Amino acid sequence: MKTILIVEDEAILREISKDYFLNEGYKVLEAADGKAALELFQAHEVDLIVLDIMLPELNGWSVCRRIRKSSDVPIIMLTARVDEDDTLLGFELGADDYVTKPYSPPVLLARAKRLLESRSKNGKPSKLEDSIEIRGIKVHFPSRTVMIDGVLVNFTHTEFEILTYLMENQGIVITREQLITKIWGYEYAGDDRTVNTHIRNLRTKLGGRATSIVTIVRTGYKFEAHV
Repeated sequence: MKTILIVEDEAILREISKDYFLNEGYKVLEAADGKAALELFQAHEVDLIVLDIMLPELNGWSVCRRIRKSSDVPIIMLTARVDEDDTLLGFELGADDYVTKPYSPPVLLARAKRLLESRSKNGKPSKLEDSIEIRGIKVHFPSRTVMIDGVLVNFTHTEFEILTYLMENQGIVITREQLITKIWGYEYAGDDRTVNTHIRNLRTKLGGRATSIVTIVRTGYKFEAHV
């Protein structure tokens, strides 16, 4: 049974979301503020977090930032903000997806299922090999860990998915549209800036190996073993 942590200060919204997840067989933990969310996260094994931005005690951005220091658990941010820069900030801090308020609970549930299914599928080797290594970047699928020149580097769920997708298609140009469809699904309403933000974060974490991800102007990206 997967465990969902719902962090929302509006009791009615929290209750509605909780009921949808419970009806689908998930276990649900609830928090009405950022501080309580961190305490629950530290005390329980959580598979996915639904995280509102505007919270008492600690806002969603602060909660996301703290969790990302030690975990790549999938995070969906809930936001009533319409400023695109705020959404991109959430991605830069490590959010995997976002849903804008007011939202449809079935849509939230569908987004959560996609993230969980993606993690379940890609957390296990689909081929004989359980890892892939190119240019000092080693991905171990069962543990979902990434070593760069022998040093363990923490990647978010979405960053891990993008990196492995590019590495498995080494030398092939992947368009931004292909990335959006593969990582977020056909129904995703985001744009190229979302992809660009995640790629920028990936390159930062790759450090000296960042040149492995090559930008193809007006098209997308490809992973090169010899650059």
